Amino acid sequence: MNQSVTKTVLNVGGNSKQIALPAHFKGFEHVLLDIDAARGPDLIWDARELLGLASQQYDAIYCSHSLEHFYRHDIQKVLKGFVHLLKPGGFVQIRVPDLYQIFKAVIEDKVGLDEVLYEAPAGSITPLDTIYGFGEIIQNSGNDYFAHKTGFTDATLRRALSSAGFQHVFMTRGFYEINCFATVRDVQDWVARLLDLQTTFGFDTLA
Repeated sequence: MNQSVTKTVLNVGGNSKQIALPAHFKGFEHVLLDIDAARGPDLIWDARELLGLASQQYDAIYCSHSLEHFYRHDIQKVLKGFVHLLKPGGFVQIRVPDLYQIFKAVIEDKVGLDEVLYEAPAGSITPLDTIYGFGEIIQNSGNDYFAHKTGFTDATLRRALSSAGFQHVFMTRGFYEINCFATVRDVQDWVARLLDLQTTFGFDTLA
């Protein structure tokens, strides 16, 4: 990608640049924002205070398994901050645990709350970890901001995004996770092509 037209993605709560971004962000300038200074983020900042940053800076915002770390009453602060920071035509990608799938596994598949639900690079994950945060990391770090303070289904996440001002929301569900893309304004052709919305959602790209 030519440097003069390089797009920028803000990775909110991404912990470390050693954690790879999704492949569609290849070629983007990666700006890491995190409240934890230990991993050397580009911006040490509370995501509830994004309105304090200059507006319309980023072509995309990536927030993977971070939104659930805020109390329910703070979610709108974070999402409206995303709206504030996005350039016109930009998009946000949000990934959160899918509580519907997790509860379904507990009730229908009889997975115990403290039994292994799946294996992750960080270790064995239980239903309790997906609901309240990965217990081992919380214990070892001593930082309670690693705890989960709210949770989502596809319906509650969609309502939260709509309330914050997002007009177009696309969601997929799989492996105990919701993967969501959203835009404030009409979906731009470059976004539809980058995310392959036509293949995944049957969305016709704009002319």
